[in-house]
Amino acid sequence: MELATKTLSRLGIKPADRLLVVRIGTQTMQLFLRGKPVRSHVISTSKRPPSCAKDSLGTPLGLHEIAERIGAGQPPGMVFKSRIPTGKHFHELAAEEQEKNLITTRILWLRGLEPGVNQGGDVDSYARYIYLHGTNHEDRLGTPASGGCIQLNNVEIATLYDEVRVGDQVWIGE
Repeated sequence: MELATKTLSRLGIKPADRLLVVRIGTQTMQLFLRGKPVRSHVISTSKRPPSCAKDSLGTPLGLHEIAERIGAGQPPGMVFKSRIPTGKHFHELAAEEQEKNLITTRILWLRGLEPGVNQGGDVDSYARYIYLHGTNHEDRLGTPASGGCIQLNNVEIATLYDEVRVGDQVWIGE
């Protein structure tokens, strides 16, 4: 949380009431409300090393904000394609589709706040479609398993979705 606070100060950005802190090394994420820890989640980040570079499939580091919230009212396990609910739960898909890392339940689309680090050009988290989202592979949570996004348990992402807002900040660190 300290690094997030320093980065906000350096960039001249007012801290939001809510901050999510992603720790790649421990595969955890904490929700802070006005600087106080509220809850911790077991997550999965990228199978590849952290990276902000386009096409790296790495989870980007640094300060982000929630740019868009997608999926209100969808049931846990709903599959999204191109940010649109398909109308199907992941269990309803063919076995070969279920093997993939699917985007389920809710999407919190991230926008980088650090120019040249995770914002703009070939390092833009928003253009890379970096999300916090549910997963059809909850058994893999706690280990690096994604293609760059941050995956959560389907019930937990639905709860988190209801608690956060556009503009809330997300710090991703190693």
